Amino acid sequence: MSAKFQTTKTPAEATALVKRRALAEGFHKVGVAPATALAGEGARLAEWLRRGHHGEMSWMERDPAQRADPRLVFPAARSVVVCLLNYHTPHAHTGDSASGKVSRYAWGDDYHDVVGGKLKNLLAWVREEWPGADGKVCCDIQPLMDKAWAERAGLGWQGKHTNLITRDLGSWVFIGSLLLDLELDYSDAARRVEDHCGSCTLCIEACPTQAITEPYVVDSRRCISYATIELRAPELPPAVAENLDGWLYGCDVCQDVCPWNRFEQPTDEARFEPRGGETSISLAEISELTPDAYAARFRRSAVKRAKLAGLQRNARALVEGGRPE
Repeated sequence: MSAKFQTTKTPAEATALVKRRALAEGFHKVGVAPATALAGEGARLAEWLRRGHHGEMSWMERDPAQRADPRLVFPAARSVVVCLLNYHTPHAHTGDSASGKVSRYAWGDDYHDVVGGKLKNLLAWVREEWPGADGKVCCDIQPLMDKAWAERAGLGWQGKHTNLITRDLGSWVFIGSLLLDLELDYSDAARRVEDHCGSCTLCIEACPTQAITEPYVVDSRRCISYATIELRAPELPPAVAENLDGWLYGCDVCQDVCPWNRFEQPTDEARFEPRGGETSISLAEISELTPDAYAARFRRSAVKRAKLAGLQRNARALVEGGRPE
């Protein structure tokens, strides 16, 4: 512990308290790692960027060093507390050809609000428990390699589709981290989960656009999720538009086929239930949305990330031939 903290708790005792509180806030798994640079992961990110796999996500090129070293995000950081929140709900897409499928992560309320809110509550508790302590909430928006940190904290491994996989919840989990200037017990990092993908290649074989170009490498430029959410071009790339398989926003194919998701469990977070019971959205409704109606329709929903023009472009591509036969 830093000298400014007046406490008699050992790092192990402090860690147990932080974990207990994180679980009380509603998180489903918690791990801790020292806030040091991710050398290997940083090198792999640099190579991925060099190969142009990030597509038009130019923001990923900014300050790559920050993504590998949490101390460049929060200079006082000594510990990274990584929290996972299960978002799986036992529903299915409608299968209606007049509707477009929405990725499971966007069925309910925006995860930035849900996960971020829980992390803010956890940080507020830390500040009360250790007067003078401080930290920084990181929930996707901050330049932190969330999946790499979850792996480092012993919570799971990055599968061949590059999503984090856990042995008890599968891959349907959101990741949030709390950078703290407390020294904690880092035995979680010493018990890192080994890769259990083995010889399985189901995710690679099932990808509609062959975006998983090799195990553990996704080329965003080929990815349906990237194209339907992040890409701002007026039209979808032909290779994507012709293989949408009914997806309006995002894509879950690589997770749907993953054998580890046989361990999926319904979340107890009610805010992840499908808004209005919708797992798919009418293409006609999307095509007719006005800016005001769009803002009201997707307020506090992750779907707003695609922007109105993007959603209508996606709907148009589905109507023009992106539906499966």
